[in-house]
Amino acid sequence: MSTSDYTRDRAWALLTEWTTSSSLIKHALAVETCTHFYGFLEASRLGLTGDEAAEFALPYSLAGLLHDFDYDRHQSLDEHPYVGNRVLTEQGWPESVRHAIMAHADYTGTPRDSHLDRALFACDELAGFLTACALVKPTKSIHDVDAAGVKKKMKDKAFARAVSRDDMTNGAALLDIPIEEHIGNCLHAMQQSAATLGLEGVAPTA
Repeated sequence: MSTSDYTRDRAWALLTEWTTSSSLIKHALAVETCTHFYGFLEASRLGLTGDEAAEFALPYSLAGLLHDFDYDRHQSLDEHPYVGNRVLTEQGWPESVRHAIMAHADYTGTPRDSHLDRALFACDELAGFLTACALVKPTKSIHDVDAAGVKKKMKDKAFARAVSRDDMTNGAALLDIPIEEHIGNCLHAMQQSAATLGLEGVAPTA
């Protein structure tokens, strides 16, 4: 098959075949949302519009969806994302997508050479952190999260302690933007896709 045969629908099918955890699937969607946003930003910077911009941004979507697709079955550092990379290689997925997925994990030693590599790494931890920020709101809505509140939560080491603050700040640095701008970009992207991400929220109880 040609590269054009590797669509978002195929990525979604692969993700849901391998992943039963609803939280992991929601995380994949959140990372996809943020990474895809950066794909379109970069396309715009390069002067691409319309179908050309969509084609450019597609690998960002694929990498976001698939970066942890093997994690449900293979959680050890010896297996993830190596098992997934082998599967993607066997299936012929684009090298740019596979490289970004390998590069999102520091311990693989894979250099972050491309903008896609850097965007996926930058969005992975932040997407999870923004989700956590939404879920502690009475409404559980991403619409009630703001950048100032996120920065305050980042300083609270007891909050979402598994999320690496260094990865979030280093990711912004890799994209050559302030952390405040990075938070704002990802927050905007996730708010635009709140329903898909299950973060539209509920009415607070009286």
